[in-house]
Order: sequence, then structure tokens, then C-alpha cells
Amino acid sequence: MQKDPFPKFKALLKKSDNIVIVTHFNPDGDAMGSSLALYNYLQKTGKNVSVITPNDYPDFLQWLPGNKSVVEYSNKPKKAASLIAKCDLIFTLDFNNYSRLEGLGDLLKESEAAKILIDHHQQPDTYATLMYHDVKACSTCELIYEFIVGLGGKKMIDREIASCLYTGIMTDTGSFRFDSVTPVTHHILAHLLETGIVPSDIHSAIYDTYSESRMRLLGYCLTEKMVVLPEYQTAYISLSEQELNRFQHKKGDTEGIVNYPFSIKGIRFCAFFSEGDGKIKISFRSKGKFDVNQFARKHFNGGGHINAAGGRGNVNKLDATITEFLALLPDYKKEILKK
Repeated sequence: MQKDPFPKFKALLKKSDNIVIVTHFNPDGDAMGSSLALYNYLQKTGKNVSVITPNDYPDFLQWLPGNKSVVEYSNKPKKAASLIAKCDLIFTLDFNNYSRLEGLGDLLKESEAAKILIDHHQQPDTYATLMYHDVKACSTCELIYEFIVGLGGKKMIDREIASCLYTGIMTDTGSFRFDSVTPVTHHILAHLLETGIVPSDIHSAIYDTYSESRMRLLGYCLTEKMVVLPEYQTAYISLSEQELNRFQHKKGDTEGIVNYPFSIKGIRFCAFFSEGDGKIKISFRSKGKFDVNQFARKHFNGGGHINAAGGRGNVNKLDATITEFLALLPDYKKEILKK
């Protein structure tokens, strides 16, 4: 990241009145937290702002300030297209490749509006007019905080903006336990707390709203579906579409399940496979130096971070995808075990 990119950002924002904020398919806490934090800030500066998501997102994120204004492309494609056609500037948050947008990506490709990318994932595409990008940041919300401060808006960060930012940082760091958390992160959190937000309330809004079926699904995953491979210090969980339906699965019900095997002593690599909509979705997590971003990019049409990435099966069959995954482990054994 260049030392002082903000004069260019300020100049671009000054001449932009109609702004659209877009985040990735299946938005998570960091995606919605960063989008709505920026939305609330830009509104306070007098801009006409809209947030567009490719599809819907979990109920436990729909309390975030500004949520009611979000346009879901999957439900309102004409409205989303109209907003993009009329805008001067598009922010793309928490992703760096149009492939993360499904059909919404085509609208952005066609748009001649200037684009600002704010993201912390590796290997960004070159579509943006300007970028605020740092793979060392713990979350896109951390970057949005820095972005607002860089624009001179630190005093405008109120309780609503802070709630959004805290949500994204908390969820993308596993409640502040991942190696991506730095002293900078905690300095930011300290300022957010000064706005009057209550961390326990935000934590409860995210993590204490499980349905009974979601709790039973988690229990099923741990007792019946978790496979531990001590030789590779690896564990994985898989769920078929039939199994998900058995537990009345809703969007967000499987979020975070990939991390549970890390509670087992010695586990360094986790994977979670789920079947749905004719696709196999995969989440990868690692400890230490094993780069799951490269693993996902090379073998499973995905990417992300060194210790957290996602991908998709090369064939739309759950058993075949797991078989392919297991066949790769001997080749990566040394990397997985290396501390």
C-alpha cells in the first residue's frame, strides 16, 4: 500500500455524489460490517449511498445499523442494476475478484463508474481505479476504520458505525484469537469501545441466536461427521444436502463449524465440505505456516488467506471431492506438520 493514498481517495469522493457499495456472495460478518460501516459514514458526509449484496445473508447479521436499506441482487435485480447504472463510484469490499459476485459481477464489469477496492485477501485483480489493500489486516473492517480515519472522519465514528466495525473484526478473527490480530487491532477496538458499544451485546447478537435445529446440527457434525486423521494432524467434516435438509438448514447455520476440530490437541488443518445448489462448497483453516490460500487456489478453485480460505469441488459430488482432498494430504504432510 502506498504511503499516503488519501489525497486521491478524497478527490474521487469529492466528485462522486451517487455511490454504491458491493460485497461478496454469501456475505459474512466482515462483509456486512464493512459495507454498513462505510454506508453509515458516507451518509453522514452527505452522499447518496446504497449497499448491494449478491444474495441474502444470515439473520444474525440483520440487526446491523443500516441493514434495512440493503438491496439484495437476487431478489431485486432491476433495482440493483438501476443503482449501478446511475452511480459515480463503486466500492468493492471484502473481495477482489468479480467471480465472488456470481451474476452481479457482470453488472460491475459493464459499469464505467470509478471503483475503489478495499480488501485484505491475497492476489487482487486489477479492475479497481484505486485500492486500499493490505493482506496483513485482520479484516476488511479494520481497513474501513483506517480508511475513514485517513479521510479525516475519526470523530464521525459513532456507536452505529462502531457496532458494524466491531462485528466484522470480531467475526473475522474468531473473537480475536487468530494470528491476524495485532496491537493495531486492539487500538482500533479501544476507540470503538469509547463510542459506547457493549461488546457482550454484540457477541450475543451474533453467537447467542442459534435455533434448536442449528444446535442439533452442530452436535451431529461433532459426534457423527467429524473425521480425525492423526497422521496428518488434520480433521474434516462433511454434510450432504440431505443432511442439511434434515436439520432445517438456514443460511449461516454452518458458519464457524470448520473451526471446531482445532479444539482437539494437535490438529493443524481443518476442512469443511457442504453440498447444496448443485455445488460443493469447501472451507479450509490451518495453524502455523501451511498456506491454505495456495492449497485452495491450486486444487479447489478458491483462495483467501494463508490460514483461512475457501473453494469449490471440481466435480459436483461430495464423495468424489472428499476423495480428491484425501489423496492430496500425503503430498502436503510436511507443510501441514511444519510449525
